[in-house]
Amino acid sequence: MFFQLTDWFPVLLSLRVAIIAVFVVTCLGLPLSRLLARREFYGKDLVEAALTLPMVLPPSVIGYGLLMLIGKNGLLGRVLSELGISLIFTWWAAVLASTVVAFPLMYQSAKAAFKSVDENYEKAARTLGAGEWRIFFTITLPLAWPGIIAGLVLSFARALGEFGATLMVAGNIPGQTQTIPLAIYFAVDAGDNATAKTLVAIITVFSFAVIFWVNRWAKRRKY
Repeated sequence: MFFQLTDWFPVLLSLRVAIIAVFVVTCLGLPLSRLLARREFYGKDLVEAALTLPMVLPPSVIGYGLLMLIGKNGLLGRVLSELGISLIFTWWAAVLASTVVAFPLMYQSAKAAFKSVDENYEKAARTLGAGEWRIFFTITLPLAWPGIIAGLVLSFARALGEFGATLMVAGNIPGQTQTIPLAIYFAVDAGDNATAKTLVAIITVFSFAVIFWVNRWAKRRKY
């Protein structure tokens, strides 16, 4: 049957990976985008190019780079190995891969949102004695919120659909690291079209619902 799925692990894991990845890219992306949106310094173009590079690199290249980083002989991998920690071929490696590929979307959306905020509002708050943190949370963030929400949605969708980099660093281990995209690919490869169709329907409907809700929310906020 088309909507018969006995193993919901890929769906639950994909949601877990995407949610954690979005949380990480939000924590990293918001301060970096706020800083680079307003500050000019030597080498800024190089920093921004490095931050957005995963957006244009093939996922397999990103996966290979992460493999060289967290593998047993990688720079970070050797340190973690001495601590008894191994990320490679675990679902945390899938989180790392999704975070890296989703980060540029959050960064670019948040930076554009912060740039759209009129600096005069922030300057007026400073003249009234407001601190930087209060200005950020009461003025800058609320005004930039629609653009940040767009970044969150795009990052979530990208993390949910990550395939290439995840396959290289996390592998396709059923019940451990198998996300929806991996499950679809290997179901098709095995001729299990029923499972593939069901997973495609699930991820399509879920992604559509998220985007539809955000568009409706933005429209209501506008009017």
